[in-house]
Amino acid sequence: MTASSEKFFTGKEVNALPFARPGDALEIVPGLVVTQHSGEGKANQYFLRGFNLDHGTDLALYLDGMPLNMRTHGHAQGYADSNFLIPELLSYVLARKGPYDAQDGDFSSAGSIYMQYKDRIDKGFFQLTGGSFAYARALAVAPYQDFAGGAAYGAVEAQYYNGPWERGDNMRRLNSVLRWSRGTQEDGASVTFMGYANKWYGTDQIPSRAVSAGLLSLWGTMDPTAGGATSRFSLSSRWSQIDGDHATRVEAYVVHSTLDLYSTYTYFLAHQNLGDQIRQFDDRTLVGVNAQHAIRWADVSGAPIETRVGFQGRYDDIRLGLQESVRRQLYDTLSNNAVGEGSIGVWTDTTIRWTPWLKTVTGARFDYYNAAVSSRQTLLDAPKLVTSAGLPAFLLTGPFNQGVKNASLFSPKLSIIVGPFYKTEFYANYGEGFHSTDARGTVLRVSTAELADNDGFAQAAAIPLLVKSRGAEIGARAKFIEGLDSSISLFWLNLESENQFVGDSGTTIFGRPSRRYGLELANKYAPNAWIRFDGDVALVQARYRGVDVAQTLAWLDLMTPDALPYGTFLGNAPGNYLSNAIAVTAMGGLELGEATGWFGALKYRYFGARALTEDGYFNSPATGALNARMGYRWSDGWRLQFDAFNIFNSRSDQITFAYGSLLPSDPLYAQCVAGVAPAQVCGVGVMDRHLKPLEPAAVRVTLAGPLTFDASLVGAFDRAELFSRLPN
Repeated sequence: MTASSEKFFTGKEVNALPFARPGDALEIVPGLVVTQHSGEGKANQYFLRGFNLDHGTDLALYLDGMPLNMRTHGHAQGYADSNFLIPELLSYVLARKGPYDAQDGDFSSAGSIYMQYKDRIDKGFFQLTGGSFAYARALAVAPYQDFAGGAAYGAVEAQYYNGPWERGDNMRRLNSVLRWSRGTQEDGASVTFMGYANKWYGTDQIPSRAVSAGLLSLWGTMDPTAGGATSRFSLSSRWSQIDGDHATRVEAYVVHSTLDLYSTYTYFLAHQNLGDQIRQFDDRTLVGVNAQHAIRWADVSGAPIETRVGFQGRYDDIRLGLQESVRRQLYDTLSNNAVGEGSIGVWTDTTIRWTPWLKTVTGARFDYYNAAVSSRQTLLDAPKLVTSAGLPAFLLTGPFNQGVKNASLFSPKLSIIVGPFYKTEFYANYGEGFHSTDARGTVLRVSTAELADNDGFAQAAAIPLLVKSRGAEIGARAKFIEGLDSSISLFWLNLESENQFVGDSGTTIFGRPSRRYGLELANKYAPNAWIRFDGDVALVQARYRGVDVAQTLAWLDLMTPDALPYGTFLGNAPGNYLSNAIAVTAMGGLELGEATGWFGALKYRYFGARALTEDGYFNSPATGALNARMGYRWSDGWRLQFDAFNIFNSRSDQITFAYGSLLPSDPLYAQCVAGVAPAQVCGVGVMDRHLKPLEPAAVRVTLAGPLTFDASLVGAFDRAELFSRLPN
C-alpha cells in the first residue's frame, strides 16, 4: 500500500454485503456511489471524490487486466459497463484513488479499480435466485481440476428482470466465462474467454413537474420505446514469472463490444412534432497489451530497492454515431464516424526502503495518443433544416468534422511512506494524471445540429485530446486496536479543464478548470471470526475555477425584457458549482456469521444533497437506503439466503439531473409551436429536476448448492442444522 486511501478487498468481502446489481458490488470501495439512470443493460453511473463520473470518465475500471473504459464511445467518454461482472467469481478488488501510481493511466484521475477473477474453483456450485418484480437469476460454475496441464472452470449465468416500472425493463441477460490457468498469479499463466449479451427497455429519468401534476406516475416513462442492446466478447491471456530477483508479467487481450441505445432526455424540446428520441450506436474491436518487469536490488548502503518498468499499448477500431428517431424509426444522422485510436504508455517507478521507517516511491509515465476520425455521413441522411427564409437545407457536416489528432503527456509521481509507529503509517502522495477526450470533439469544426444566424455552418470549438489532472493526498492508516483497520485521507485534485464531447447532442461544451478537495474516513473492524463492521464517510467540496463566459452570455440572453417573464433564467445563471458533485457520502455495513450456520448482513448507503446547476438554483434531495440479508449455510455446501433491498421503502431519487426540457402539457410548448415565445427561451425549454426514483422495497430468495456431473443429487442439506446455535 502506497497511499492511505488505497484499499484491498477479497472476493468474499465483496460478496458478504447485499447488492442489487453487479456494479453495486463495487460500492465496497469507500466513497464510491454506483447507481443507474436508465435500463439494467446500460453502464452504471459512478460518483467518487466530487466527480460526477458519468459512466466512467475519470474512474478507470479493469477486469483481469482488461480496461473496461471505452474511449471515443457512442454514449459517453470512458463508458465502463460492469453489468457483465459475475461477483461470485471475484478473487479480489484493489482500489486506488488519485493519480499517484505510475501504473494508472487514462481515466484514473479520481481513481482506479482493479478486479481479478479466481484462477481456480475448488468445488462446482449452482445458485438460483428469484424475487420481486419478476427477478430471476441462475448461475452455474463447474471446475475441471486437471485440464491441459492446469486447471479450468466454466461459468454460465442467465438473468431476467422487469422492475417496478409501468413499461417493464424486460431485461434478458446471458453471460459466460471459460478460464484455464496454471501456477499462481505471480508465476503462472491463464487464458480466459468471456461472452455477454443483454437486451432491455429502459425507463430513463422523468420530469418532476409531470409527476407533481399527476400527469405521470413515479414509475412511468416518457418514452416506452427507450432501451437498447449490448454485447461483449473477449479473449485475454496472462503470463507471469518470478526468477530470483526478477519478476515479469505480460497481459494481452482482444475485446469486441457493441451498444445500440435509444434514449429521450429532452422529450419535445428540439422537435415539437416528432420528439427528441436519439439513437447512439457503438461497434468496436480493441486489442491491447500490458507488460511490466520488476527488479529487486540494493544500493551501496544496502537499502532494498525495487524498480518496475512497464509498457501499455492499446488500439480501438470503432464505428459509432448519433441519429434521430421516432419510436426507433430513424430519420436523420447527426454523426456517423469511423475512428481508429491508438495509444502507448511507458511507465516506471522505484521503491526505496531508506530506513525501517521511511520508504519512497518515485515514478513517471509518458503517454502518446493518435486518433484518426473519418465521416460516413451522406447527404441523404443528413439533418433536414429550414433556413430563415423558409427554404430547406441539408446539414451535411461530416466532411468538415474529420481529421487526425495526436497528443502526448508526461506525468510524474511521488509517494512517501513513514512508519509504522505503534502500528500506524503515514502517507504523502503527489501525482499528475489525465483522461482522454472523445476524438470526434478534437476535430469538430461546425455544429452537427444547427445553422448559424446567416444560415451557414455554425462554428464549434474543438477540444484537446488529453486533459491533465494534478492531485495530492496526505493520510494515515492505523491498526493499533486488535481487529480494527482505520484510515484517514485528505486530498486535493485540480483538473485542467472539464471540456467534454456531449454524445447526446454531438457537440462540445466548454468546461472550465476545476478543483476538488476533501476528507475521507474508512474503518473496518472484526473483533472476532463471526462479526465484522465497515464504516466510511467522505466529505468533498468541488468547484469550477474561473468564469464561464459562454454560460454568462446565454444567461444574459434569457434576461432580456422579452425572455425574462418566462423565468427560464432560473438555473442558468453562471456559477461555480460542479453539477452532481456529491458533497457527502457514507456507507455502513455489518456482517454476521461464519463459514457454516446462520449468517446475516446489513448495508446502509447514503449520499447527500448536491447542486444540479452551476448557480446552485436546482438541488437534489439526499438519498439513503438500507439493505439486509439473512441465511443459513450447510457444511456440505448448500445455502439458503434472503435479501431485502430498500427495506424502509425510501422514495428518494436514485439519480437526479436538472436541465431544460419541453412537454406537450407545458404552456410554453404551445407558445413555441406558435412562434410566440422568444427563440432563446424555446431553445432552453422548462428548467426542471429530472429524476429516476429508488426502486421500492424488494426481496429475493437464493438457493445454492454443490454442482457435480454425477447422476444423483449429492450433498442434500440437513434441515436439522437450522436449529443449531449461533456462534458465541
